[in-house]
Amino acid sequence: MKPAQIFHQYIWIINTLKAYRKLTLEELNQKWQDDGVADGNPLQRSSFNRHRDAILDMFGIIIECEPRTYKYYINNKEVLSDDSIERWLFSTLTVHGVLADSASIKERIILESVPEGEEYLDTIIRAIKTNRRLLMGYKKFEAEGYEKEVCPYALKLFRQRWYLLAQNDENQMRIYALDRMTKVELTDETFEMPADFSSQAYFSEYFGVLTTDTPLSHVIVRAHNWTPNYLRTLPLHPSQRELQSGEITHADSSITPYSDFSFDIRPTADFLNELLKHGAGIEVLEPLELREKMHQMLRDALNRYE
Repeated sequence: MKPAQIFHQYIWIINTLKAYRKLTLEELNQKWQDDGVADGNPLQRSSFNRHRDAILDMFGIIIECEPRTYKYYINNKEVLSDDSIERWLFSTLTVHGVLADSASIKERIILESVPEGEEYLDTIIRAIKTNRRLLMGYKKFEAEGYEKEVCPYALKLFRQRWYLLAQNDENQMRIYALDRMTKVELTDETFEMPADFSSQAYFSEYFGVLTTDTPLSHVIVRAHNWTPNYLRTLPLHPSQRELQSGEITHADSSITPYSDFSFDIRPTADFLNELLKHGAGIEVLEPLELREKMHQMLRDALNRYE
């Protein structure tokens, strides 16, 4: 069986248990055959148990069985809502399966383009797994290219671009965009990865990939009109909290609804640019210096049109 077909079966089992919450193997098998997952062939218990083990290894999803009802269910659904690589892999394979089944309407499905650099992923991942240094060619926008050896710590996907978090020879942590790399080679030299390093913890106080020394702040923004719905359905940061909602009555008696949200975050350019994307839908309330900074950024943008 082709790997794509096996992955499709894994995804089908996960999504079916998510949708129906609890099913016996007989119930699951009936839906399996109804959907023609394996060309109408039944889901054998031995195959199902192998799939359960593979799903745990690949996605970290635990499928357990209730002793009393013999119904299977996902015991840790939270795994499907965090920022882990398992969650990303599950989402990617799900989309891949849906698109593969939709080849007949491919002209009606529009995807976003992805910059170059993905060809270096395999080499970088091997370096991360084996703690080997990388010889990297790099060229920033509007700058001279150079070569540098780095210690690869982590990869991060942000805004359709892959980024490498690495330590340079000056023991400084730096971010490198893969689409700016001109070459990547494994070296024979290894490095010692700090036992207490966590990439999730490293980025936890930031939005995006810029990890400057910007101080940690308690940021409060007011989202107007429909913007609160965007923040509720796709939070900008794990620290996001909704504080209150209300309405603003204007001089012409019109009413605008709003909701206030707080963030404990380092407000780098990535975060501020994300807020600016919402235009008049977002207003920074606190801290005052950040509100003034946003005000100045909007003034600078307006001046370009005058």
